[in-house]
Amino acid sequence: MPEEIIRSLSVHGLRYHYRLLRRTEPAGPAGWPGGPGTEPVLVLGGALQGMFGWPQMDDHLGQVADVVTADLPGMGTADPLPPGPSAAVLRAAVTGIVDDIGAPRINLFGFSYGAAIAFGCARHDPGRIARLALGGVPVHIGEAQREHWRRATRRLAEGDEEGFAVLAADGLMCLDPDRPVYRRELARRYVRRSFLHALSDGSPHAADSLHRALGDRPDFSGGLSGVPALVFAGEHDTVTAPERQREFAGTIEGSRFLTLPESDHWVVLERSDEVAALVTRFFTDRSVDGATAPAPAPLPHQAPGEGGGVRRTVPVRGA
Repeated sequence: MPEEIIRSLSVHGLRYHYRLLRRTEPAGPAGWPGGPGTEPVLVLGGALQGMFGWPQMDDHLGQVADVVTADLPGMGTADPLPPGPSAAVLRAAVTGIVDDIGAPRINLFGFSYGAAIAFGCARHDPGRIARLALGGVPVHIGEAQREHWRRATRRLAEGDEEGFAVLAADGLMCLDPDRPVYRRELARRYVRRSFLHALSDGSPHAADSLHRALGDRPDFSGGLSGVPALVFAGEHDTVTAPERQREFAGTIEGSRFLTLPESDHWVVLERSDEVAALVTRFFTDRSVDGATAPAPAPLPHQAPGEGGGVRRTVPVRGA
């Protein structure tokens, strides 16, 4: 059974956590000294995607690398972020994880809100990033979508948690019946339950993530060089159109851009195994062409985290 280690760290007085799932396979020839076949992979998602919510990444990437997932400040079980800009705090939190695991460089995967954090880290300190994969990149949020989020925020302020969950989930998905999305209703129910679960646990992150989505303007300008990069999107992403994500990818020197069929912004749910296989191939320097064929898979299961500030090993939770 793979070894799972959970660590608590702090940055700017904020407590946060990460989970390290060690690879059990022998090190490959491309491995960093003393480590696995490729550099450790750090996975960053949105505010509601905690460190136990990536079983497909564990299954695929765990065969070739140590896998690190995190509850950064403002996410999962971590402390809430204070008001104001958070990019510098989140970059420092990521650097703290990389330093704590002792890796010279890491592979970095960011999805949605996590893509903004990952891209900022790569631009700020490219020497620590071996490869960068970004999915569902929120390069541009239109006014119509901002108004949708404002309505969801008002529902929450009025105490209508069910109405909030419906609006929040629907605002992240393509509901056009003429645009096919694989397992749309299953993913829709899953996202709604995730929002409700966060609220029932008293987490401030669901509401805060909405406010930040309305107020924050992640910096995707300026491009990037010196870091191999892959950008991918669901072909029906309604948060940021694939065309805009393709334009963003064009600002990264030597990057690859792919769309995954019959999926929307929640491509990591609807095409979970395909995304994990795609990212694994990219992080191990294999061709990503033809790596997105449909394959059924269960939706990820979000297991509860464990608190505590000491290093410990616990059994891996099943998907």
